[in-house]
Amino acid sequence: MTRPKTLRRIDTIPTVKWFKPANVKMLDLEEVSLTFDEIEAVRLADLEGLYQAKVADRMGVSRQTVGRILVAARKKIAEALVYGKAIRLEGGQIEYN
Repeated sequence: MTRPKTLRRIDTIPTVKWFKPANVKMLDLEEVSLTFDEIEAVRLADLEGLYQAKVADRMGVSRQTVGRILVAARKKIAEALVYGKAIRLEGGQIEYN
């Protein structure tokens, strides 16, 4: 039996749930899904400039977990930007502060 995932603490739930390329209908777009914990890790590490250890402390997970979250999130963001996909923000194993 696998260990249950630890809930990741986030400070805010984003009010905007979709991003898409301009001048393209949503029906014509593929999408990638970013979870709230992924966008929180990107916000803390890349926007606020915190080290992974501090991000881990704020989110209540290990530094290694933050590293895995950031790798997954950055890959999804890059895929959306390079291939012109929509980004949907939703769900995840979170605990809202």
